[in-house]
Amino acid sequence: MFRIPESIAQLGKDRIEGFPVEGFIYGEGPRNPELMLIGEAPGEFELVDGIPFIGRAGKELMKSLDTIGLSREDVYITSAVRSRPYRWGTKRNRDGTLTERKYNRPPTQKEILAHAPVLDYELLTVKPKLIVTLGNVGLQRLLGRDSKVTELHGQLLERPVQYLKELDDTKFNWTSETHTIVPTFHPAAIFYRPSHRPTLDADWLEIGRLLSNISKV
Repeated sequence: MFRIPESIAQLGKDRIEGFPVEGFIYGEGPRNPELMLIGEAPGEFELVDGIPFIGRAGKELMKSLDTIGLSREDVYITSAVRSRPYRWGTKRNRDGTLTERKYNRPPTQKEILAHAPVLDYELLTVKPKLIVTLGNVGLQRLLGRDSKVTELHGQLLERPVQYLKELDDTKFNWTSETHTIVPTFHPAAIFYRPSHRPTLDADWLEIGRLLSNISKV
């Protein structure tokens, strides 16, 4: 199993210091895998166990992989941001008392830029046959903020991707080489919009078909 060097992990930790985030989750999977899956950021459950996609969304993702004959061990799983972004909120307990707790939130653009060198390193080193972005954050990290999963899901895209040319840059550059990408919805989308399930299932069947064709080339 491939794991980024500690120097790259430490760079990510140093660059995101001071933001309202916690922990650091490594990517997980083999070199030269069938798929690289790029999500948003770790959540509460991932932070506890140190493994990407192990909560409810992770179970849905494993079901999707199973439909195309793959398992967690076959794919490389990572995300745009590697630390859990959180916000403080109030939870009402059963006895009526209130408790302050941390809730997950989407990462900001500055947080995505902070961890850009980590994903850039993985893209250069892991070299998957196909990249699947899970939701808008992963998609926009690669293809720009105008890209929308509702418009591009299930499509095979051969495009340059964004990367950070210099560590102090505040904007992305574009790679000279192209990557093979299929966007789809984040597996957690079906919890909020159950109507997405048929579309998500169809996307994964298409991913399996495209992967089969790529493997034959």
